[in-house]
Amino acid sequence: MRIVVCIKHVPDVQSERRLEDGRLVRGEEDVLNELDENAVEAAVTLAEEADGEVIALTMGPEDSEDGVRRALQMGADSGIVVADDALAGADVVTTARVLAAAIERIGEVDLVVTGMASLDAMTSMLPGALAAALHLPALTLANRLEVDGGAVTVTRTVGTVREVVSARCPPSSASPTRPTSPATPTSPPCEPRRRSPSTSGTPPSSALRSPSRP
Repeated sequence: MRIVVCIKHVPDVQSERRLEDGRLVRGEEDVLNELDENAVEAAVTLAEEADGEVIALTMGPEDSEDGVRRALQMGADSGIVVADDALAGADVVTTARVLAAAIERIGEVDLVVTGMASLDAMTSMLPGALAAALHLPALTLANRLEVDGGAVTVTRTVGTVREVVSARCPPSSASPTRPTSPATPTSPPCEPRRRSPSTSGTPPSSALRSPSRP
């Protein structure tokens, strides 16, 4: 099973954040987005149980490598940083298209996992936008993530309602504000759909790189 987990390097919520020219200043006291740590934990747990692989993927400035290195420390097998000055200040749709293009370039992927939101913007729009860019169903706000019988099932709580929703592999799944409790997969990895690579938002090849392990 090959899992791509999308992460973001963001200013520490405990730091004094400020704007310059209408943009949040980055690169001073940045950390791996706390909600993305839930996604990394869920992805690593699933991969360990299924003898799979976890690829941490991020888009951002040069110091975003530090966020990927944190994911590697948590158990991810490899990481990719998409960096390009032209992407500075990108909105959620552009970010989703770039990440989708990078995922297409990776090749066969069984599962895409994201955090619920990034703590710098808190829009919670990226999971759905990324799923739309990849033409995949989105299973969001997961409290529990299970891979079984060629399908992914998540359990989530919406208000006072507990929902269980499923989709055939590979879906795009978002983690909640607390760690998920992934179940042990009991079937072989799902066969990914075959699609033509997207050209919308494709980053230049020079912008794709794999940071070294810490």
